[in-house]
Amino acid sequence: MAKALSDETRGMLLGAIGIAMFSLTLPFTRIAVTEIHPVLMALGRAVVAAMCGATLLWWTKAPRPNRSQVKSLCIVAAGCVLGFPIFTSVAMGEIHASHGAIMLGILPLATALFGALRFGERPSAGFWIAAVIGSALVAAFALEEGGGTLQWGDLAMFIAVVAASMGYAEGGRLSETMGGLTVISWALLLSMPLALPALGWLIMEHGLHASPRAWFGFAYVSLFSMFIGFFFWYKGLALGGIARVGQVQLIQPFLTLLGAAVILGEPLTWRTVLFATLIVIVVALGKRMPVRRYG
Repeated sequence: MAKALSDETRGMLLGAIGIAMFSLTLPFTRIAVTEIHPVLMALGRAVVAAMCGATLLWWTKAPRPNRSQVKSLCIVAAGCVLGFPIFTSVAMGEIHASHGAIMLGILPLATALFGALRFGERPSAGFWIAAVIGSALVAAFALEEGGGTLQWGDLAMFIAVVAASMGYAEGGRLSETMGGLTVISWALLLSMPLALPALGWLIMEHGLHASPRAWFGFAYVSLFSMFIGFFFWYKGLALGGIARVGQVQLIQPFLTLLGAAVILGEPLTWRTVLFATLIVIVVALGKRMPVRRYG
């Protein structure tokens, strides 16, 4: 009889599936925004995911969040539901998905930094050194790719990283009491008073004319990147532990590079792989550095 997998192993496998889904967000976003307005695409994916979230909350009879939780959920919504999708969509209209993958490589470290500053913790000198080196590597890559200048897509990706870091840090803390899927579902619903009117106006302005290929990209980021991926990711974290399973996120830049090469035909150059490797090493070292609580 085969030996049953441990919770940690199951958590690592589920977490890896979730990260694999998230890693294809940039390639499929780039496919969609070639024919769909970037902001329309970002808000549309939020609306589709919000309908899934509403169904989940109804099915599980999830309690309504209290006032304090609503404030935190608004931060999650601003960062993960609106900010990150909008600015990555804008960026993918300007730069390659492989380029964006390198800039997103610093996201785990940026999330840890936001969490430390937001929740009264003091990062060690080693953490700050890793953060500075990682940021410098990202900036150097962007400048090298842009021929010595930063592109508008670089600025959009930088804002996307800041937005996602803020939302991930807030959502991670809130998930300890509410559960990850409940957090993302409520955050999606709370974004609807802003997203729905804006989406309606954009549809009237730009229409919904696009090829099946573009709509497939839209469907992927709406269902997998914005919702289904969280089932695997949060379940993996719950089974195997945040510290252990969270390290799986380090493979995301490489999976995105591979996805960009296979789906979009973008070249997989040695420089891109080198920068991705260096950034992942710095992030891995930075996440091992101590972060102390005040007092």
